[in-house]
Amino acid sequence: MPEKPEMTQCILCCTDFSDNAARAFDFALDAALQRKSCRLYLLHVIPEPESQFWRTYIYGTDINVDEKAKRDLDAKVDNEYRSKVPEHIDFRVEFRIGKDYQKILEFAKDIQADLIVLGRQGTGTLSKIFFGSVAQRIVRRANCPVLVVPPQK
Repeated sequence: MPEKPEMTQCILCCTDFSDNAARAFDFALDAALQRKSCRLYLLHVIPEPESQFWRTYIYGTDINVDEKAKRDLDAKVDNEYRSKVPEHIDFRVEFRIGKDYQKILEFAKDIQADLIVLGRQGTGTLSKIFFGSVAQRIVRRANCPVLVVPPQK
């Protein structure tokens, strides 16, 4: 009998650097470890208004804000994520600036993701209790399966 091709070759895990995002990453990494030649992407989206505020606020200083932010984000990724990934896993880290759910969906389409993994925050108004606004939008609009990891109690 011929071997069935693996359905999941490209996994996208989204992080906001919360505890639950780290927990979701553990699920994504576990899925990647069970598949040969699987690519695992970690994506962090920086909200545009927030990034513009800080650029304006710190503009007059001698610090290169973009370089410092990149160094800080890289260090955070190295400490919290990259250190967990075995060398044989094709692990790639990406950052985008903009509307979180839009950038996630665009990136998932660009890399032809087979699975999106993200953590749910579980805070907000009654309409957001079950999924949260970002997770809910991703689930509704994604072209591939989505694994939403609830917060641990």
